[in-house]
Amino acid sequence: MRQPEPTYPRLLGDIGGTNARLAWASSPGEPLTDIARYACADHGSLAAAIQRYLADHGREQGPRACGIGIANPVTGDEVRMTNHHWSFSISQLKRELAVEQLAVVNDFTALALSLPALGPQDLLPIGGGAGIAGEAMAVLGPGTGLGVSGLLPAPGGGYLPVPGEGGHSTLAANDEREAAVIEWLRRRFGHVSAERVLSGPGLVNLYEALAALAGRAVPARDAAGIVDAARGSADPLCEEAIDLFCRFLGSFAGNVALTLGARGGVYIGGGIAPRLLPELRASRFRERFEGKGRFQAYLASIPCLLINAAVSPALIGASRALEIERYRCPDH
Repeated sequence: MRQPEPTYPRLLGDIGGTNARLAWASSPGEPLTDIARYACADHGSLAAAIQRYLADHGREQGPRACGIGIANPVTGDEVRMTNHHWSFSISQLKRELAVEQLAVVNDFTALALSLPALGPQDLLPIGGGAGIAGEAMAVLGPGTGLGVSGLLPAPGGGYLPVPGEGGHSTLAANDEREAAVIEWLRRRFGHVSAERVLSGPGLVNLYEALAALAGRAVPARDAAGIVDAARGSADPLCEEAIDLFCRFLGSFAGNVALTLGARGGVYIGGGIAPRLLPELRASRFRERFEGKGRFQAYLASIPCLLINAAVSPALIGASRALEIERYRCPDH
């Protein structure tokens, strides 16, 4: 089927549980402009945040097309965010924005679609060899939640994204200490997913679990406070929480690499990991990534690359989603 001509200008969005990042694409191949961030909590809906953006940047005529990556499964017309209260109808949003095309995809599907566009300046290595061109790539990232996606090579060239919700898979322990932490979390939450640990709230969960296991009353801290206390050697429990975070992240990333056969590389995004780069490099992250028994050598050759781009790559991926027929909202 012949693809339609690309529609520009485009409004692009990377919508997380905390912030909505929006940008403008005037024409193919041009850098994104008018990049802005809005707190989700300050707006009653995604449409309201978009209208605020258009007003702030004098875009009264609006875009011809809109591509959105959002931190939520996209399985039909109705979208209800897992880590925020926004919900909307994709077809209704298309009518409200009066656009010719609208694509709404999971935010990590959008991030996966951007991977081929990333250059060395956008990536920081965390061990391993060189990715093999044309092989599968994986992407994951702890932020408000834990996103997981990947790209698989397509027949005839190029890649196809793999949407999924791997962050909600069951977390596994690798030693008795981790088992004790997971057991405490199980009593609190029931199911202990990877996201319960590998996210901003997850780092807080680790800290509170360690304090409970130690029988200590500790001050309430958010993720940033835990990092600050650990770096200032103010609290050994904060240091251990970050150490556990890095170990669990290494194990989980290795599982994703094995599942997808990601010999093209494992890319780590999200808002948490870039802030922990020194700790990740000094931790057992890579040891745990490779520590899969008979497949240690297989994993040793796979690079882990921390995404550190100046502009959110998911914005680029949201634009690329508009070129994929299955992601475009049909006319209503």
